[in-house]
Amino acid sequence: MVSAETSARIDLSIEGMRSQRFGVGVFIFLMIGILVFCGIIYVVARGKHAPKHMKTGEKMMFGAIIMGVVVAVIFGASQMLSGVLF
Repeated sequence: MVSAETSARIDLSIEGMRSQRFGVGVFIFLMIGILVFCGIIYVVARGKHAPKHMKTGEKMMFGAIIMGVVVAVIFGASQMLSGVLF
């Protein structure tokens, strides 16, 4: 039978290694997404074709993108600090 206690050791089983590899892939995808959306924000807001005055819908869209980037950074930081990649 399996013990009810959780071991503090590293799980080197096949299932544990697969889930860790999957978690690393998700983390890399998260970082790429953060870079892409930060690039979109910079190019549209500060690029040479940036509008002089943004419409209300554009402001809401950029607010949602910025909020998504902040949440992604917090999620990535919590993964790095806890040492567990989901």
